Amino acid sequence: MKIFIAKLSDKTTSQRLEDLFELYGDVKSARVATDRITGRSKRYGFVEIEDEEIALNAIEGLNDTEFEGSKIVVKQSEGKKK
Repeated sequence: MKIFIAKLSDKTTSQRLEDLFELYGDVKSARVATDRITGRSKRYGFVEIEDEEIALNAIEGLNDTEFEGSKIVVKQSEGKKK
């Protein structure tokens, strides 16, 4: 399951995001979105967890919590809009 995380601190790295979600189980991938020109964080990211139960537990446990000084929003990714 792909998980969307918003309102990240501009200091949060992909590795720190992965570390946070690994508290719930195995993480397939974690990525903080960055601006292509400046390289600065766009303050959102995605985590992929294959086990749906672990993913749902992570969403429930982490949504609306503070991480690295920011109150994050965590929800299932809706995928790309066409």
